[in-house]
Amino acid sequence: MSSREDEALALAAVDALTGQLALAPKPGLPDPRDLDARVTRKDQLALRWSAKALAPGLAAMAAAARRTGEPTPALRTELGAIGRSTEHSVALAGGGHRGALWALGLLVAAAALDPGAKARDVAAAAKRIASHPDKRAPRRPSRGSSVSAKYGAAGARGEARAGFPHVRRALDALATARSNGATEEEARLDALLTVMSTLQDTELLYTAGPHGLRHVQAGAREILEAGGTSTEAGAKALTAFDTDLHTRGWSPRGSAGLFAGALFLDSLPAIP
Repeated sequence: MSSREDEALALAAVDALTGQLALAPKPGLPDPRDLDARVTRKDQLALRWSAKALAPGLAAMAAAARRTGEPTPALRTELGAIGRSTEHSVALAGGGHRGALWALGLLVAAAALDPGAKARDVAAAAKRIASHPDKRAPRRPSRGSSVSAKYGAAGARGEARAGFPHVRRALDALATARSNGATEEEARLDALLTVMSTLQDTELLYTAGPHGLRHVQAGAREILEAGGTSTEAGAKALTAFDTDLHTRGWSPRGSAGLFAGALFLDSLPAIP
């Protein structure tokens, strides 16, 4: 049974995910400003409702971690079972967020293991949890694992086993942009672009192949090298990049999920 602390962690993770959804313009990703179109509005509402549907599962993951007290193989197996059940609930609410669930679930569980821990310590604890195999995981390969094997990409599991390096880079980018006077929206966009600039996003590899992945990474780097989204040149490049990816139908969803993980860790000091 989850406690008030577990539920607070779960709600913080959901807030991080909905905060990511509200950000605009996100190159190639759903834009909340497009709600005037009926189909887009339906998709946006489904994403928001399915994000909220993650809360019970995330709270259960936090409770499991708090009860276990250590990043053991048994905890990893239990988190996997809860995650698969949560995926089913999310599918009923409209689907989506599978990659974000993986990242947020591990980070929420890691935060529950050591209440009050700093962001990087939480990422390190998540790494220890992810290092264990999930003995009850389905044997059939997922789309992400198949793409990872085909192209040698780390994928979501590789990111977790490495201690979420792109989540940590996003945290650094947030801090840098804020200290340089960027608005919160600009700082978050710069953090998302930082992830996109180097992540081997398996969702992009699946839909666009290695050429598409390199195109997206280069586009994100161009904006950051122009000074980021708080500069006139960077904002102009962001608009062009967003239009380009939406035209091509390329969506860096893997980057979005890890960025949501960074927003969750960024919120930890404020969680009671």
